Amino acid sequence: MIAPQFQPVGDSGVMIRFGDEITDEIHAGVLAMDQAITAAELPGVRELVPSFTGLLVVYDPLETEYQTLIRGISGLSAKSGTSREAREWVLPTCYESDLAPDLQAVCDQTGLSSDAVINAHTSASYKLFMYGFAPGYGYLGGTPESIQLPRKTAPVRDIPKGAVMIAGPQCIVTTMVMPTGWWVIGRTDFEVFQPFADNPFPVAVGDTIRFQRLSVDDFMKGQKS
Repeated sequence: MIAPQFQPVGDSGVMIRFGDEITDEIHAGVLAMDQAITAAELPGVRELVPSFTGLLVVYDPLETEYQTLIRGISGLSAKSGTSREAREWVLPTCYESDLAPDLQAVCDQTGLSSDAVINAHTSASYKLFMYGFAPGYGYLGGTPESIQLPRKTAPVRDIPKGAVMIAGPQCIVTTMVMPTGWWVIGRTDFEVFQPFADNPFPVAVGDTIRFQRLSVDDFMKGQKS
């Protein structure tokens, strides 16, 4: 991993970049710096936004300035924060019926049976690398190579909340009705985004997710309860 690189973002942000590739090592550096800055309580820091390869530090320009903040961050050790133990979440997911409208297309393009696609998806552990694009839209890495496909050539409208989707090495659970070019292979009723809770984002960046196969009957029972 290269030494962190700093660059200004507007008049109230610092982007700290740790590399150019999406790797566990680089992301670990991002999370370690996030924890170190949080623990240091540097004056003026208002928000920290981790991503695949970088950490955005949002600050109040009336309380600090760019160069002062850079010096403060540069003096921190990535080990000076309190390391948070990652949690593993299990999301019951139905891969049947119209809840998985693209499952057959994934089968056709990979040459796998539906059970093989589902087994590949449920056998993997997915790491939450970052939130972005839409509220609660968590980008998960870890989709097995055997079921990786590029995005569709055109988006599809009105994909429902809770859709479990894959594209390339990534996986996402939608948090609202929206268009997408990702492949929808299932649906979960787990609330990834809980806007009225004290913590709207229960799954933290760095946590892992596993998907557990659920029958359509059990899924519908859960919808009625």
